[in-house]
Amino acid sequence: MAVESDGGAAPRLSPSGWVAKQAELYESSGGTKGTTQLGVPCLLLDYVGRRSGTVRRTVLMYGRDGDDYLIVGSNGGSDSHPLWYLNLLENPAVELRVGTERFPAETSTLSAREKERVWPGLVDLFPRYAQYQEGTAREIPVVRLRRTG
Repeated sequence: MAVESDGGAAPRLSPSGWVAKQAELYESSGGTKGTTQLGVPCLLLDYVGRRSGTVRRTVLMYGRDGDDYLIVGSNGGSDSHPLWYLNLLENPAVELRVGTERFPAETSTLSAREKERVWPGLVDLFPRYAQYQEGTAREIPVVRLRRTG
């Protein structure tokens, strides 16, 4: 997946002000600044919008499972999935920036059994995840990001 879209324009950023600022800092520094949020490591996720076909970018906290990265579709404990997650269901090919590295990856939602195995570590990383899950009837998805290149 190309990082650029709309005839060479940069990916569109998530509408949240802090996300846009952090993503700009992360990218403009080549992955040397803006790499954490609340003390938790973050990555940049570039994905294709399911309706627009436009490449979009967001900043997400991540955990690890071996060589793979794990992201949580918590949406702050909302009863609806985050839009980035709905887009990944339609198009699982993404591009990541993790620190100074940029590379393509493939996404997949963890099964209930896989989530049960990794969830405690994700909650240790960011304890609010447990509160978010308790506060919604929605099963919060955990997504595996596996490097493809």
